[in-house]
Amino acid sequence: MPHLIPSEPLWPDDSGAERAVWQALVEQLPDEAVLFHGLRLQDGPYEHEIDLLVAWPGFGMAAIEVKGGHVTHDGDGWHQASREGSRHRIDPVRQVQGARHALQNLLRERGLAAGYARAAHLVALPFQYLPPEWDALDLPRPMAVDRADLERTYGVAERVRSAIAQFGDGLSPLEDGGLAALTDLVEARLMPAVDAVAAAAAHEVRLEQLTQDQRSILDLLRHQRRVRIVGAAGSGKTWLALEQARRRARAGDRVGLLCYSRGLGHYLQRVVSGWPPKDRPAYVGLFHDLAVAWGAPEPPAGATMEARSAYYETDLPEALGHLGEQRPPADLFDSVVVDEAQDFGEVWWPALTRCLRDPDDGGLFVFMDDDQALFPRDGRPPIALPPFVLEENLRSTRQIAQTFGALTATRVQPRGLDGAPVRVVDVPHTDAVDAADDAVVALLEEGWDPGHVALLTTGSRHPEQRNTIEVAGYDEYWSDFFAATDVFYGHVLNFKGLERSVVVLTINGFQNTERARSMLYTGMSRAKSLLVVVGPRAEIERIGGEGVRRRLKKAEPWNASLS
Repeated sequence: MPHLIPSEPLWPDDSGAERAVWQALVEQLPDEAVLFHGLRLQDGPYEHEIDLLVAWPGFGMAAIEVKGGHVTHDGDGWHQASREGSRHRIDPVRQVQGARHALQNLLRERGLAAGYARAAHLVALPFQYLPPEWDALDLPRPMAVDRADLERTYGVAERVRSAIAQFGDGLSPLEDGGLAALTDLVEARLMPAVDAVAAAAAHEVRLEQLTQDQRSILDLLRHQRRVRIVGAAGSGKTWLALEQARRRARAGDRVGLLCYSRGLGHYLQRVVSGWPPKDRPAYVGLFHDLAVAWGAPEPPAGATMEARSAYYETDLPEALGHLGEQRPPADLFDSVVVDEAQDFGEVWWPALTRCLRDPDDGGLFVFMDDDQALFPRDGRPPIALPPFVLEENLRSTRQIAQTFGALTATRVQPRGLDGAPVRVVDVPHTDAVDAADDAVVALLEEGWDPGHVALLTTGSRHPEQRNTIEVAGYDEYWSDFFAATDVFYGHVLNFKGLERSVVVLTINGFQNTERARSMLYTGMSRAKSLLVVVGPRAEIERIGGEGVRRRLKKAEPWNASLS
């Protein structure tokens, strides 16, 4: 999806024409393009407005004038019929042509390369069909968008690209640098640090409501006993998993709500503890802890690393399956809900279904994102129906969602507001932790609440994390996280399913280079309002590929030690 300015346009009340063309371009333009709405220009004493402006790297710019209602053209010029039936003269071509020239002049006066890029203008009539053979001297057919273009896949985007190529006035294609300067000029950001903190709070309240609106998905799937819901990071899967567990418990089911990650398990338990007793699942926690609670042996003392791995990967899951067969029906579950199900191994699923009162048809509701598969497991839940796919990101600002969205082939539609640019601190792996510590100090000086900041590493643990766990233990470590009174120090692996307003993602190496891309994706997607990436930029772009490279071009280089 292209970058949108503004992120949520204010539409005219009298027509859906602009909205229709805008939506088509949102769906059809590539990620690297920028789509502007209602661009007002002051060219000396003259005022202009461009309904829609497409800025497309590698091609150029296109100003689009949109006219709703019924538009005609004859020897007397252009006319538009009103809702009341009256007919009045208009001149959409002169209007958009003048605005396009004004934009080019203003950009050239400011010395911006975009002013010399190819630029064309088009007129869009989204509510009527134009004959293919129609042609006017002031508006050749290829420069007119009609209803048929909106109905064709990529029809509007192709019309725009063709118009730029065939009629564009300029010396060269629009380059990335020229687009960035154009975007900066239009946005003209005025956002002091304190205002950025306030904007983040408003953004997060809005996204919380959007997440809760997801309950309609469960209404749609209420008659299914086995469902797999797949969604990109931040699409509301954990909220849905909790809500599904609550609904099944309220309906009288004995419910198990499980996950693999310790941090997420603490979060699920914390949320459920505040529900009325009739809404609470019978078991909430880790898959492995259920086996131990039912009588499976603890890991052998002094076991080798290989033996401990076998214990957790196969021995304990198989033990759970055997225990499930031996438990009385009163201890088994009518329904099981699994969050972050991509973490589960192949032998875990047969063991889990044997914990159901009806192993073949008992309720099984799984929520997963294969792009967050950080462990070498390939288990597939036993669900025959195709997955229900969530495509909207409901956690992060548009800048953050588009950055981590470039790391996945899954379509990610940001629903968040515009926010602060992603910040990048370009340092070697070996200096990443020290630079990240400097970044945290600078963020606190800007006014960010310490309890809203998390520093996450990708390689070895941060010394603060190791010290807290060694001194206080895991329970106290996670209690500190949920208390949200100080900066949290964690690792991407133990932060899955969790989030913070500000995330300082510290690229200090990778324990498994084959999963480096998933590590970046998971770590970046934990941030709601501000993402700071600390590490070797060239290496991050190499892992992320062209999409990440383009996104990081829009990021803000940051030297936190000088802030």
